[in-house]
Amino acid sequence: MPTHDQVSQAPQTCGGAPAHGGELIQLLATQQAAGEWREKAPGLPSITVSGQQLADLECLAVGAFSPLTGFMGRSDYESVLKQMRLSSGLAWTLPVTLSISEAELEDLKGSNDIVLKSPAGETLAVLHLEEAFPYDRQAEARHVYRTEDTNHPGVAALVAQGDYLLGGRITVLALPKARPFKKLRLTPAQVREELAVRGWKTVAGFQTRQPIHRAHEYHTKVALETIDGLLLHPMVSEGKGEDFPAAVRMAAYETLLANFYPPSRVFLSAFPATMRYAGPREAVFHAICRKNYGCSHFIVGRDHAGFASYYGSFEAHEIFEEFTREELGIIPLLFDQAFWCSLCHQMTTAKTCPHSPEERIVLSGTEVKRRLALGEPIPKEFTRLPVTEVLRRSLENGS
Repeated sequence: MPTHDQVSQAPQTCGGAPAHGGELIQLLATQQAAGEWREKAPGLPSITVSGQQLADLECLAVGAFSPLTGFMGRSDYESVLKQMRLSSGLAWTLPVTLSISEAELEDLKGSNDIVLKSPAGETLAVLHLEEAFPYDRQAEARHVYRTEDTNHPGVAALVAQGDYLLGGRITVLALPKARPFKKLRLTPAQVREELAVRGWKTVAGFQTRQPIHRAHEYHTKVALETIDGLLLHPMVSEGKGEDFPAAVRMAAYETLLANFYPPSRVFLSAFPATMRYAGPREAVFHAICRKNYGCSHFIVGRDHAGFASYYGSFEAHEIFEEFTREELGIIPLLFDQAFWCSLCHQMTTAKTCPHSPEERIVLSGTEVKRRLALGEPIPKEFTRLPVTEVLRRSLENGS
């Protein structure tokens, strides 16, 4: 029988600080081990994972979720909810779980190894089951999302889950074939290798789920004044309905980088996780993940990973006070809301601009999409013209 140890090893000494927990985890099985598991797979029970679980599986496989070696068992799950730390005491703010219904659980009784399949029917991994346990959805919603309101997309997804969670390490046999932006979905080890080639000692990670605009540009360029390089690391999963499609977002990033950034100072890669819209907790989670990709710093703006008005504008800043810099191992760069001041004639924030709010040009991503749909102009002070054209063409093409 193939063992869990028959996995390919990721280099541990490539660019950047140590991964979270000290070791960059790599769960992709060797070719030999994967072949052995595939031979056994028809005789094993299987379950089909959801879209978020599929993304989590990829992040686990490549080490983005280091030090996790699989889906959380009860002790880690409950510790994360209540303490924002794994049962070992290591900082970790979001549960990474595999849910299943009671009927599905009955079908698994007596099984130690369970095949995990994609919605397309691909055999992707084997879960080495250690425990199955019930959980309290409402308690998870309160801790993670700070609300039980099902209008929140994270809570809605949680309520739709099965009644039990399966915990155990995983052996990943393959990643899904249908993964957009494959060339940009670099693993933490691959990103670290690139950082080492570039000689970057300090790297700021930047998380986006919307097309990059002038406020984002301001934050990243201020960071670039004091660190060696920028890892622009947008999510490529599809978000909630009003978010721009991933292909449009990526085209906007590439357009901006080609025209307004020094290419030697910026590296573009794709982050395969899904948005949970967990606000403050997700801000810390995103920072930890970027630490695994080799970043020394992480940019956190206003209402990071928020949704509607569920979180205060700067709760995603305040939560970092609950952790020491040593236990996180990555430095948060906390930015105020950036805007264009018509009197300063530049991007700025309230920390440096003395003028009244009436002089500020600030638009949300939702407002930008509304204006584009109605053919209304987008102020050049908010978005660079080439980026606006990318967005406008996408709506004209029905994206």
